[in-house]
Amino acid sequence: MDGKFLEKISQAIGDDMPQADNMDAYLKVIIPKVRQYGEDLREENFYLGKPWLEISDDERHHHVILHFFNEGGEYLQSTDGDISAGSWRYLDSANKFMINGRNDGGPELFDLAFLDGEYFILKKHGRQWKKDRTNYFVLIHERVGSRLEWRDAIIKLYKKTQNFNSLYSVLAIIILLIIAIVIVLS
Repeated sequence: MDGKFLEKISQAIGDDMPQADNMDAYLKVIIPKVRQYGEDLREENFYLGKPWLEISDDERHHHVILHFFNEGGEYLQSTDGDISAGSWRYLDSANKFMINGRNDGGPELFDLAFLDGEYFILKKHGRQWKKDRTNYFVLIHERVGSRLEWRDAIIKLYKKTQNFNSLYSVLAIIILLIIAIVIVLS
């Protein structure tokens, strides 16, 4: 049996949570591990009409900010219950996402970082780190995120990678057992 295969199994079982100073640093490590298990922007049913709670590691972020992406490109932002409206648009040919009116600002361009039923994470296009800005716009479904601090939400996202890897590990062990049984019975 290939040693790299066994190494991947052991890594999947015992992978530890990375250490980082801020949410962007965590996401830079975690997103590549979880991205393959996510959905695509074309699958609008994962983000349309749902209350998405914005999470941030910014100590000045004390507001409850909800974002809604509705049919027909309607975008609503609720900051502690005060509503502002804008628009959103999926740019199919470029696989990008545009939001107009976030934080009462103009149009912004994003790439999808990760999307599933609980997380909608966008990465702002460009070199945000050069402007000392956060790279990621992190949204978590309100029913999940309303009781989580930002670090807890990141840990929950990381555990998704562990769950996926654990599933693959169990499947690999089952396959190895089946092969062993077939060899013994042959």
